[in-house]
Amino acid sequence: MRLIIIILSLLLSFTALAKPLSYYFEQDIKFDPAIPSPEKVLGYEVGEWHVRHDQLVHYLQVLAEKSDRINIEVIGRTHEQRPLVMLTITAADKLHDIENIRQAHLARLASKESVSNTKHPAVVWMGYSVHGNESSGSNSALLIAYYLAAAQGVDIDKLLNNTVILLDPALNPDGLARFANWANSNRGMNLSADPNAREHVESWPSSRTNHYLFDLNRDWLLLQHPESRARIAKFHDWKPNILTDFHEMGPNSTYFFQPGIPSRKHPITPDENVTLTKAIANYHAKTLDEHNALYFTEESFDDFYYGKGSTYPDVNGGVGILFEQASSRGHLQETINGPLSFPFTIKNQLLTSLSTFQAAIDNRQALLDYQAKFYNQAIELADDEDYQGYVVKGGADRSRMQLFLDLLKQHQINAYKLEEPLTVNNQKFANTSYYVPLAQPQFRLIKAIFSEQKRFVDNTFYDVSGWTLAHAFNLDFAQVNSRWGLKVADIPWQQVIKPRYEALTESYAFAFKWDDYLAPKMLNRLLQQGIKARVALTPLTAKSLHKSISLDAGSIIISAGLQTKAQWVDILNQAQTEFAIEVMPITTGLTSKGADLGSRSMAVVEAPNVLLVGGEGTSQYEVGEVWYYLDRFVGLAPSIIEMERLDSIELSDYSHIVLANGHYNRLNDATKVAIKSWVREGGVIWGHKGGAKFLVDQQLLKTSYLSRRDVASAFNTEGLKYADKDDLAGRQRIAGAIFNTQVDVTHPLTFSLERNTLPVFKNSTWLLEQSTAPFVNVLTYTDKPLLAGFTDDINIKQVAGGAAMVAHSYGRGSVIGMTDNPVFRGYWYGTSRLLSNALFFGKTFSADGD
Repeated sequence: MRLIIIILSLLLSFTALAKPLSYYFEQDIKFDPAIPSPEKVLGYEVGEWHVRHDQLVHYLQVLAEKSDRINIEVIGRTHEQRPLVMLTITAADKLHDIENIRQAHLARLASKESVSNTKHPAVVWMGYSVHGNESSGSNSALLIAYYLAAAQGVDIDKLLNNTVILLDPALNPDGLARFANWANSNRGMNLSADPNAREHVESWPSSRTNHYLFDLNRDWLLLQHPESRARIAKFHDWKPNILTDFHEMGPNSTYFFQPGIPSRKHPITPDENVTLTKAIANYHAKTLDEHNALYFTEESFDDFYYGKGSTYPDVNGGVGILFEQASSRGHLQETINGPLSFPFTIKNQLLTSLSTFQAAIDNRQALLDYQAKFYNQAIELADDEDYQGYVVKGGADRSRMQLFLDLLKQHQINAYKLEEPLTVNNQKFANTSYYVPLAQPQFRLIKAIFSEQKRFVDNTFYDVSGWTLAHAFNLDFAQVNSRWGLKVADIPWQQVIKPRYEALTESYAFAFKWDDYLAPKMLNRLLQQGIKARVALTPLTAKSLHKSISLDAGSIIISAGLQTKAQWVDILNQAQTEFAIEVMPITTGLTSKGADLGSRSMAVVEAPNVLLVGGEGTSQYEVGEVWYYLDRFVGLAPSIIEMERLDSIELSDYSHIVLANGHYNRLNDATKVAIKSWVREGGVIWGHKGGAKFLVDQQLLKTSYLSRRDVASAFNTEGLKYADKDDLAGRQRIAGAIFNTQVDVTHPLTFSLERNTLPVFKNSTWLLEQSTAPFVNVLTYTDKPLLAGFTDDINIKQVAGGAAMVAHSYGRGSVIGMTDNPVFRGYWYGTSRLLSNALFFGKTFSADGD
């Protein structure tokens, strides 16, 4: 009997947080018994366990099979090949005609006719848990889907007859799966509410991110990942009127919904957007009031960066709404507001989902009218501007330009190739350049992505204040004030077929230029396949069949006399076809200009073996960004090794060590000595931001720096009141702005850069100082460095003239330090070449840092 009592006690403690449907839904809601509830399919009540992504998808597939209100489709797959599912939900008769409804919805946006009193449904996109460890959203999606499939009565009929609901149940499947495994595997039968318990404190890296450790809520504009590309394609298939974005925040908070801080919206977002957001907010407030739930609004969060899920709709004629629920980060956690249970967090997300539906019904006409006006006025607004559009300069790097144009195309922005060269403000644009006219439906987004605005109504930013895409791609551009002399193609750019080159046959040597963005990937492929290569450290002119070819410094030379691999010419042919980079035959080692092919200035290039330091103390975002760049664009698999394991690693197995932003002071003295010895013996070490600070602190990088505290001390704080605290903090930081640097274009680390200036992204006030040694300062900030985004004048003055990149020899090795992250969010295609140059050419220069 005693044993039975113990077992029953354990079972009761295990199911203490199991909440039935009656906990989540009002008692007067009736459900169709033919539609299975989540518990019937999953085997547990919603909130009892964290739903795995495969379980979530399975349940939604069951609903789609059982309900005539739901279509389910796979719109893409994640890096880990999990399906990105989308549910289209509306009344059964409308679902049969859904394609005509979609086309009619889009047709309204191109029509100049009055749209008032339309019968068209509002399109509502419900998006959940873009951060994997903010999982109350995706778990509430189970309940939302069940409600939409099974609820009966007048209210649900009205909703389904007046809306098309696009349910995106998990914006980050890989992160969600990772977190469900963490939370569930660390849960006991008796729940621990201790915030310090392992269940509530993830190890590095957290499940917030996707496979490559990126924050997908920053990728809606940048589209680096398959999750984002699939989502944006679907977004523009429908152009929703409302898009919701369900998140979580710290456990000791309550609940937030937009609007955020009124002064912190993007200036391009129409004021009417804010008016509609406020109108919708009343519905959330009413619902939460009825359930005595605490909340806040118009605080903390901004609505500025168009790369976030709740802000991207604002520049596309919709209304994006951010929701933030205090997180249990597990199943139960003690907070300043008392115990916070996982089911409670799910219920709040459910409540505001339902209030969103009611707001969409009641404001349907206003939402439809606003969106139609947003697009119908675009051409008129473009005509009111004092310039016609932008011209973007093409160059030798075909791949980088194609990547830029493809990004524009995914955002429904057209670009047209110049048919004749154009001169703008004494700057020449060849016919490899492209023109982006303002007069197109995406007028506002075009203005936003080319904007170089530096001052705003409110200069405090949550995330970034400048993201000019052309600067990120290191593409020269200019405003076109007049169409006089402008001749462009009739058809906008489309993805082009790769160029084909003549097949190669044996020759004395071969060469390819380093200009193209994919050249590092092609070189790495060749090296991995056993091809022996050299890099030309100075320009030369060589003889190729019946002509001479000019090769810039950085060109790769492959001499027949060095090759030991059978069928090596076939390998070159395969690479030339795959990467669409021309490989040119050279018929003699004697050049007409510059070094001969056997010269000492033809430096050996070897396949890099990279150790990328990760783990606790490093930024998972910046480690992930390095990993992503090397994997995707260099074809290289770095060994990510946790910082605490470095003392057990044989460093001599690696050619390069990369230190992304982090706090490396936790390394023990023996490891620090080992790293110094490894560099002295011929290793190449790269550090940026916190990584560069470590190199300076260890006297590996021979320069000095200004700490964040040093920079902040330049601000006069005399007489400030407590109310000035936030304003001062906003002025003291650099919240993501773009700065210009002067480039030593003769340095091997800058090979392929066509201009003597290079934009960099800066989101830190930690500053390297210029070295006094010659030949060491590779990049330096210009005298007037700010290009776009806000930075206080005091900080601008401190940045000006400082070092952006310093590199020198250390024994037989090389040390390279950079003030900023060259691969920020994966889309800084200009500065990322500095990193690949360091991998392949890091041993080709010699400069004394002292």
